Amino acid sequence: MSMHTYDSAEAAAQPPAEATSAPREGSLLLWRVASVVLFCLLWEVAGRIPINVAFPPFSDVALAFGRMVADGSLPAALLNTLEPLVIGVVTATVVGIIMGVAMGLREELEWAGVPVFVVMQAAPMAALIPLITFIYGIGLVAKVLAVVILALPVIALNSYKAVRNASPSLRAMSRSFLGSKWQEITKIILPEASPMIFTGLRLGISAGFVGVVLAELLITPTGIGDLITYHRSVADYAEMYAVIATIILLAAVTVGLLERVEVALFRPEKRESAE
Repeated sequence: MSMHTYDSAEAAAQPPAEATSAPREGSLLLWRVASVVLFCLLWEVAGRIPINVAFPPFSDVALAFGRMVADGSLPAALLNTLEPLVIGVVTATVVGIIMGVAMGLREELEWAGVPVFVVMQAAPMAALIPLITFIYGIGLVAKVLAVVILALPVIALNSYKAVRNASPSLRAMSRSFLGSKWQEITKIILPEASPMIFTGLRLGISAGFVGVVLAELLITPTGIGDLITYHRSVADYAEMYAVIATIILLAAVTVGLLERVEVALFRPEKRESAE
């Protein structure tokens, strides 16, 4: 048998990439749907037992969700919650990326700034929310600050690490070709750091959701926090769980969409495997 014949037989024996990737994607989607269905069934069983009077079945929570959507209370609360969340995340993104890149480029800024952000990330920042309320009151500014305090360290530290981990060989090549510092930053460092910076943005948005819910529960009950507080106080536990599940689902969908954007923009190997 000639080498050409052997190669042709081997190529024919291997399934095409499209044929193998499509079943894999379908199987992954099936497992995800199955896990969600199993979780809902377990929730329904636990609520029917019941394990606690304050733990309603999943069906009651779904019906409560439908009622709140129909009367407009849940969409209005979400819109109210999204205002400080969006403002806080945008502020934290701009400030965090600028400070993170600056700390990665200048050692003196690294010495001064990195310990502060490390402490902010490790400390229980929810304990500072009453202090924010004391200084800035119970308005929009206090809620935006709560979001910024939780999201900013994540974004800044990821941006700093991304810049510090930029390829030394590419930076040396830029200098060897007499590239300016600005060209090194814009042509080498920032493109190299972009994937990790975007990852920090995704994690920062996740922390921002935590910050806005804490703010609405601890500063003043508005938006989602108002619905949670009210329905808990009147023992409408199905409505309370529906609100909690809605904000969790919204956060999960937002982070998932950002992950897909990250794969499309910065992870070609994952994009090719998914296609």
